[in-house]
Amino acid sequence: MEINRPALVVMGVSGCGKSSAAAAIAGTIGGRMIEGDSYHPPENVEKMRNGIPLNDEDRAGWLERLAGVLADGVAAGEIPVLACSALKARYRDVLRSRTPGLGFVFLELTREAAFERVGHRPGHYMPSSLVDSQFAALEPPVEEDGVLTVDATRPLADIVTDVRDWLSRGI
Repeated sequence: MEINRPALVVMGVSGCGKSSAAAAIAGTIGGRMIEGDSYHPPENVEKMRNGIPLNDEDRAGWLERLAGVLADGVAAGEIPVLACSALKARYRDVLRSRTPGLGFVFLELTREAAFERVGHRPGHYMPSSLVDSQFAALEPPVEEDGVLTVDATRPLADIVTDVRDWLSRGI
């Protein structure tokens, strides 16, 4: 399948389905799924586990590292598909800085649905008490180039189809 983006970031608040969607999209387009959460330093994980929201300083090194992972993947001939919250425009700009043409799939979800999903997610360090901080930080990527917004409550197969169609249209 011919796609028009060198790499993708599947983004949104906790509980929107970033990891599931990124894995499914990567499988469909022949990409490599990258779990952004696995690149957090231990201090960030501990803060979140303790219900303390991350701030811009906490995220800075993590985002720079992810930007490098994306760029390295593209340089190696891969199509990286990163699951990463990328909540603020400046966070997305850090990711774009090393991968021109980077695409974003914004999984849009209501606060209520996020609370419901995060509360029923076994084994994850992100507690539902941090959902409000995610929405406080969220700057939806409206008016940004290279972004597809998708309703995160739709069936995963439909989300993947929308992304595949978007990528093949050359937008």
